[in-house]
Amino acid sequence: MPASRNVANPTALSITGLGALSALGADVAAHHEAVLARRVPFQQLGILLGGDSPHALRPGAWIEPRKLLIHRKWSPATMAALHVARQAIADAGWTAEDLKDAALIVGTSRGNAAGWLGPWPGRRPFKLMAASNTIHSEPASAITIEFGITGPNHVLASGCAAGLDAIGIAMMMLRAGLATRALAVAVDLPLVPILLDNYASSRILSMRPDLDPYHPETSGFIPAEGAAAMAIEMTSGDFPKLVHYSCNSDACDPVGIPADGGRTPELLEKAVQLCGPPVAVCPHATGTAVQGIADPASLSRAFAGREPTLHLLKPFTGHTIGASGMLESVILARFLMDGQLPPNLPNRHQPAGFSLPCEVLATSGPVYKLSHGMGGHNALLVLSPS
Repeated sequence: MPASRNVANPTALSITGLGALSALGADVAAHHEAVLARRVPFQQLGILLGGDSPHALRPGAWIEPRKLLIHRKWSPATMAALHVARQAIADAGWTAEDLKDAALIVGTSRGNAAGWLGPWPGRRPFKLMAASNTIHSEPASAITIEFGITGPNHVLASGCAAGLDAIGIAMMMLRAGLATRALAVAVDLPLVPILLDNYASSRILSMRPDLDPYHPETSGFIPAEGAAAMAIEMTSGDFPKLVHYSCNSDACDPVGIPADGGRTPELLEKAVQLCGPPVAVCPHATGTAVQGIADPASLSRAFAGREPTLHLLKPFTGHTIGASGMLESVILARFLMDGQLPPNLPNRHQPAGFSLPCEVLATSGPVYKLSHGMGGHNALLVLSPS
């Protein structure tokens, strides 16, 4: 990402490097190309888990080739985190000296559950690493060890908002002067039989491979593996920018979301005051019935009469749980590098008053990204092209 000019907003932070790994591909370019081509990766889970799995007929999306996730020392989730961290660091051009005092924030919902709750196919782990392979902080430890990062590091587990929160905490640390650069990483590998059993028991898994989050009959999300990374710096230049982050809680229900959107509109309205109205919003849009009601209600309350376009990315990626907010932010940032917004898949149901454009749009204004964690945690990130 070449730097070429200063920006007017002195509080904005530059996104200088990106990394991505999911069923859409093993790098950011593959994700960008897949969205442009309107290509989706969903397959029946029986292909991965076996035909005798109770989830065999459900759609899912997983990382291929699987060898990217197999290592005798590090767990599968840690390998995914290292893969995307390596990409973002290389993209940013950070040296060993740059990395030494960088901040590291990792977001995950299920951490090292994959490969711990059950054996990971094809992996022969070192017994000495057994304890490390079970803790959710191992991806952060591995990144610090592999890249020589000795600055502050934290691990967040705020459910499906963990990835977006990791970016937000990185922004806060940089603005507080704790570091001059930060690496934010998110990872989740949720295609574990016992986890899928729990999702199915809560009746939030989809049986349909064609995800349409705002259709009146939507009933569940498509579970997917994913990881993403973002290199963030306090520097000027012709980079996509991180402008604002905030979060709050509905304090309402351990599983559900208030039908009227809860306190999410307050996040949106405050961001409008600080950053200006968005030209576009990328909502959480998982595909669950409750999200299909709460999202449009939130957006209508906050933006009535000045509706931004909506850009849904889970119909492309599936729901990568704690990695989703960052993975979608990375895809957005890649499009913002070109002053563009990603297209939607065609024939998605549009909430009343809002449009889901199927073509690539040019943009120069703020883009809002929302994530929500089970239990009522709401998070908002504001990005801009420069």
